[in-house]
Amino acid sequence: MKVAATLHVNGTDYPVELDPHVSLLKAVREELGLTGSKEGCDDSECGACMMLLDGEPVNACSYLALQAEGREVTTVEGLAGDEEVGPLQRAFLQQAVVQCGICTPGMLVSATALLRHNPAPTEEEIRIGLSGNLCRCTGYRGIVRAVRQVASGNVPPLGSAPVHPDTTPPHHAG
Repeated sequence: MKVAATLHVNGTDYPVELDPHVSLLKAVREELGLTGSKEGCDDSECGACMMLLDGEPVNACSYLALQAEGREVTTVEGLAGDEEVGPLQRAFLQQAVVQCGICTPGMLVSATALLRHNPAPTEEEIRIGLSGNLCRCTGYRGIVRAVRQVASGNVPPLGSAPVHPDTTPPHHAG
């Protein structure tokens, strides 16, 4: 038996009919067509499915969609606001963070929540803030650099040269 509900996602109301046991992740991906959030483990272990619920990160794979009715859900698609790509997404690109891409949406969501609560986090605070997100590819260094870059306010527009502060510039013989 399906239940009529309205999910408020990224500023838009979506009337849906849902099975009572369907997760927020499944409802957002399958009913709304917003596929940015990923299903990694389906057990609240990896953080790939992270969404903001009233501004706080939740593992959407284990949160019932009907519990989100009347609350503000923000997916990775909603993070940039009116911009095509927000500062955090730009920093992830500039720091060459994105590899396989499974963890990226969850990392962006968790980093957004962290920066809203603490606009100038230390490296340790960043690592703690992202501790609910697993990445099997990057080793986290670039992710931490990207969050620090956003905190510093130094995120140039896309099309600028990539910013890799931990790399040595090429040596030109002359």
